[in-house]
Amino acid sequence: MSSLVFDSDDLEETEEFLCRAYARMTIGSGSPEGNTARMRRDTMPSVSVDELDLGFDMSYAVEPLGRICLCLVHEGTVQDHVFQGVRDSFGPGDMVLFAPPDLPYAGRICSARYNITMLDPGLLDQVAATGPKPLREPVRLTGHRPHSPAAARHLKQTITYLRDHVLGDPDAAGQPLIASASGQLLAASVLAAFPNTAHTDPTAQDRTDAHPATLRRAVAYIEDHADQPLTVADIAAAAHVTIRALQYAFRRHLDTTPLAYLRRVRLAQVHRELRAAHPLGGTTVGDIAARWGFAHPGRFAALYREAYGTSPSDTLRG
Repeated sequence: MSSLVFDSDDLEETEEFLCRAYARMTIGSGSPEGNTARMRRDTMPSVSVDELDLGFDMSYAVEPLGRICLCLVHEGTVQDHVFQGVRDSFGPGDMVLFAPPDLPYAGRICSARYNITMLDPGLLDQVAATGPKPLREPVRLTGHRPHSPAAARHLKQTITYLRDHVLGDPDAAGQPLIASASGQLLAASVLAAFPNTAHTDPTAQDRTDAHPATLRRAVAYIEDHADQPLTVADIAAAAHVTIRALQYAFRRHLDTTPLAYLRRVRLAQVHRELRAAHPLGGTTVGDIAARWGFAHPGRFAALYREAYGTSPSDTLRG
């Protein structure tokens, strides 16, 4: 994980920084009282989350970034945003996709405070791949606005969670299992929010493949590799079926999902390590939980109590 902070009231310096951090941009207006620019960028593998506060108007013209670029406006406006025949403007509360990763876009930021979240397009394929082999066509987003207010809210909540509870804690963000799970969570939330080309309903072949042998292969792979970053595509490939067939098998035979089962296995490993740890040895509940992919202490404690009927700290104390 890495972080970058920028704070300046020099428009020339700000313009140079923004062009270096993003793409070609031109600051269109400013005043002695309103030239401030503040930005914070936190990154982990495949994901970056930026918070920007600009006290001036700025035009931007961005060549294809090769990344999925989301924008959440807190205050101010984004006006005359255009890409491939689309023209739109955004205000406070709007969550949008600026453009597909392979297209340029342009527009104007007007004295705005906003969030930019970027992720590698390959993350979508990790949660929506159709089989053990690479997709012939990558999953694509086909609309720039979420298909419902509820979907937009859920994506906003996911970004806030990543910003505050994962990237906001360098120790947590540096854990490989947390970083992997967080990237998948964001990708799944993006697919749930925006129209896209992924197909999630099981086919007749998927239903046929969702037999107990598939489940056994998947469970064995999860239990043997729970200490490594895993995606649902990895598990499906190990079971020699599509993601849809894998999900249907877990739903049919265990009434759960592959990733929920993975979380259960990792929770059991936390329980085992807490019982084995010496209460005065310096090991903390947070250390063990983070190592097994649990970033949010409150959520972890609730999951643990639900599974084992006690708090993780009580288990550590013996």
